[in-house]
Amino acid sequence: MQTLEGRPCYNAAADLLERNLGDAAQRTAFIDDYGSYTYAQVSDRVARFAGALAELGVAAEQRILLVLLDTIDFPTAFLGAIKFGAVPVAANTLLSGSDLAYMLADCRARLVIASAELLSAVRDAIAACGWKGKLVVSDPAQILDGNGEDTVRALLSAPAQTAAASTHPDEACFWLYSSGSTGKPKGTIHAQTSMVQTADLFARGVLGMTAGDTVYSSAKLFFAYGLGNALSFPMSVGATAVLRSGRVTPDLVFQTLRETGATIFCGVPTLFAAMLAHPDLPGRGAHRLRVCTSAGEALPAHLGETWSARTGVDIVDGIGSTEMLHIFVSNRPGAVRYGTTGKPVGGYRIRLVGEDGNPVPRGEIGDLYVAGTTSALGYWNNRERSRATFIGEWTKTGDKFYENGDGDLVHCGRSDDMLKVSGMWVSPGEVEAALITHDCVLEAAVIGVEDETGLVKPKAFVVLKPNVTSRDGLSEVLQEHVKSRLAHYKYPRWIEFVGDLPKTATGKIRRVELREMERAR
Repeated sequence: MQTLEGRPCYNAAADLLERNLGDAAQRTAFIDDYGSYTYAQVSDRVARFAGALAELGVAAEQRILLVLLDTIDFPTAFLGAIKFGAVPVAANTLLSGSDLAYMLADCRARLVIASAELLSAVRDAIAACGWKGKLVVSDPAQILDGNGEDTVRALLSAPAQTAAASTHPDEACFWLYSSGSTGKPKGTIHAQTSMVQTADLFARGVLGMTAGDTVYSSAKLFFAYGLGNALSFPMSVGATAVLRSGRVTPDLVFQTLRETGATIFCGVPTLFAAMLAHPDLPGRGAHRLRVCTSAGEALPAHLGETWSARTGVDIVDGIGSTEMLHIFVSNRPGAVRYGTTGKPVGGYRIRLVGEDGNPVPRGEIGDLYVAGTTSALGYWNNRERSRATFIGEWTKTGDKFYENGDGDLVHCGRSDDMLKVSGMWVSPGEVEAALITHDCVLEAAVIGVEDETGLVKPKAFVVLKPNVTSRDGLSEVLQEHVKSRLAHYKYPRWIEFVGDLPKTATGKIRRVELREMERAR
């Protein structure tokens, strides 16, 4: 770590790049839809991008909005901005123009780097908020035809900036916007040291990731889970990351696993369910996977057990958050207990707190708080939410858990989603997990709905598997199925069959949208 006038200096991009030069320089760092790139090539791209920022008039600490698909241009721009001393802000690539306009105005970016495929929404956003900065296009597929836009490809002809900015370990490094599943996205500010700390604690400490691994993440790089999985984790150990720009489907995952020989796959519960329902799921011996991870929502025990039985590979379920950057409670490879989220990752402390603000006894449901060095610096321009979330050394996660007799944490749902039925807590996730154990059910979401007396009872929205041809009497069958597995008061009083469930771009079910739909009826 350098020093500047007696102050410690640390630049995250320099750390991740420099540890992979020398003997590791010719190892493959990234594979995307257009080619593969060694660590030496990535280092050169990042240095040239950083050099181009000075020519564009960008100043240290200014924000750069990245609206980028998962190609080599994402790590180039993200790490290039950090090396230069600017602050990259990763945007959800599925947002509409109006949503991007909110984000663009909120972060006050000096520069926008956008994929050519996303230019329509980006230009709508620019027009909506009257933004006056500079737009640069990422166009690795060369789909544009000389429209006069500056491109990342052109920027990479700039002289390389060899020295990294002398940033402070606690300085703002990058922003990630929260998924917005419960309201407007919040700009979450992370420090320079956070990426490498999560890599040390989870990638090495839990997954045992090494330079010999090839990692493929279904979660995209703009998502905290994906940024760790496919950028900071593999770069921290000299491994290879696979990037795919298109929409993630079971077919794409299976193709990628075959072509790249990935050893680690990082998914979400809804995707694992879809893969299990697909006839081409690779069984034992048909892949090189050694471990899978899951986050975003609690992994139902039935899914994990079925996946392990059919593929021979465990899914290590855990919980993380945008605010903590990655997973802080997790199962462990070789010691997975499906139906639980596991134990705290080394370097993190947790506590479960009741409605009175005091710790709850083992076995009782409480709000989860976590403490650790990767906690965000706060939310941009949102003092009220910052104070409610970042409480001293503790971060309030918004999730409810209880600790079982083995010391494992069991997820009960988001605090906003929990239901009080007959005076007792009901976890929507618990009811959903019971429903998907039925052979007819692919996905399920549960919310609270008032009955004719004004009392709240569970209602389920169910997506059936493609081979189910009749729904006659199926609601009653599913209700009895849940009753046979859970306490009677937890069964869904109503079941509505739907074609799909509303989700965020990160795969989380938007129960708030289902509640809004119910209220509008």
